[in-house]
Amino acid sequence: MIPPRPKKVQVLDDYKLKILFDNGEEKIYDMKKNLKENFYKKLNNKYYFKTVKVSGITLEWKDGEDIDPDELYNNSILQENY
Repeated sequence: MIPPRPKKVQVLDDYKLKILFDNGEEKIYDMKKNLKENFYKKLNNKYYFKTVKVSGITLEWKDGEDIDPDELYNNSILQENY
């Protein structure tokens, strides 16, 4: 089953993303743990990190970095619980 899709993303402080999903939920995803992986190395640049956009069923940066949709939805925290 495909998780809810992101409709909108907003960059927050400290490498966090506020995501509005198509089911109406607003969740916060913390990217800090991902930044340790070589695939996400460029995202340590805050200016580049801020270029994130919604792309299909997930979020993506211009050089192809993206997040598994299941990871994005299942490991983000509802904003009201944050």
